[in-house]
Amino acid sequence: MRLLLITFIFLFALLQYHLWFGKNGLRDHRELEQEVELALSGNAELVTRNQVMFSEIDNLKTGTDAVEERARNELGLIKEGETFFRIVPKEEN
Repeated sequence: MRLLLITFIFLFALLQYHLWFGKNGLRDHRELEQEVELALSGNAELVTRNQVMFSEIDNLKTGTDAVEERARNELGLIKEGETFFRIVPKEEN
């Protein structure tokens, strides 16, 4: 009877070791949970960025204000009848 009890205690200790420290144990589970959490936060940022891009695309397709703003900022275009002033910063010697 004593040998059976010692065997069960040994098996229980071995199973506990594998549960806590073994492959696919609780330590690995915690590390994977942290990786998933990082991936989810990264995905949330990407979803937000995509929503901004899709709204900008819709605005460019439907509205003329966004197209005009881009033409002014990126291409330097002006409307007919407008006066363009360029301010050049003073160079320091």
